Amino acid sequence: MTAHKQGDPITLNRLYGRSQGKPLRKGQQELVEKLLPQLSVPAEGPVTAERLFGQAAPLHFEIGFGGGEHLAYRANLLPDHGFIGAEPFVNGVAQALVHIRGGGLANVRLHHGDALEVLSRVPDGALSFLYLLHPDPWPKARHAKRRMMNDGPVEMFAAKLKPGGELRFGTDHPVYLRHALMVMRRHTDRFEWLADGPQSWQDRPGGWCETRYEAKARKLGHEVWYFRYRRRGA
Repeated sequence: MTAHKQGDPITLNRLYGRSQGKPLRKGQQELVEKLLPQLSVPAEGPVTAERLFGQAAPLHFEIGFGGGEHLAYRANLLPDHGFIGAEPFVNGVAQALVHIRGGGLANVRLHHGDALEVLSRVPDGALSFLYLLHPDPWPKARHAKRRMMNDGPVEMFAAKLKPGGELRFGTDHPVYLRHALMVMRRHTDRFEWLADGPQSWQDRPGGWCETRYEAKARKLGHEVWYFRYRRRGA
């Protein structure tokens, strides 16, 4: 496993691998062409609740939202909060748009592309929650710097979360698990691990729905781990 020094630079526009799988169905393509432009995060300038939703609101950010199940679930659960989701895979974006339209969710904005570029434009201390659920594990050691759980991104997470804000991380990949815990141990001055025993990371917390990736992992017999970290006060 490749070691990383604290303070490693944050790499923006760091998209790896393919960005599309199966061809989109007609309805999905129409949503991408017509609905996505209405919900897209502006390409430039600050990313604030006031700019995106027209008023101040607790702000949530999900990195790599997959098919959008969790993003839509949380947005429906908390209609007075604003949600931003970033996903490079167009098929996932299309599926999230299906959830958004079906749920009539007015409190969600999407970015089809690099999450860190958008996150860098969020004012420091603006986020109440930040979610990283089942990210690509990049299991080979030579690809370790591609993992989202690395010192540079985690430092950005800490900057963007307000004191008391929460980082939620989930994975079913043991290599990524070990790597992520190693990284987070280097940031205990910024984050408090909210754990009081094995059930804290073995049982899915309340308000955290099962995604299709988690369901697939369980079907394959994988164990799934859940982690909650609170941003320490300034």
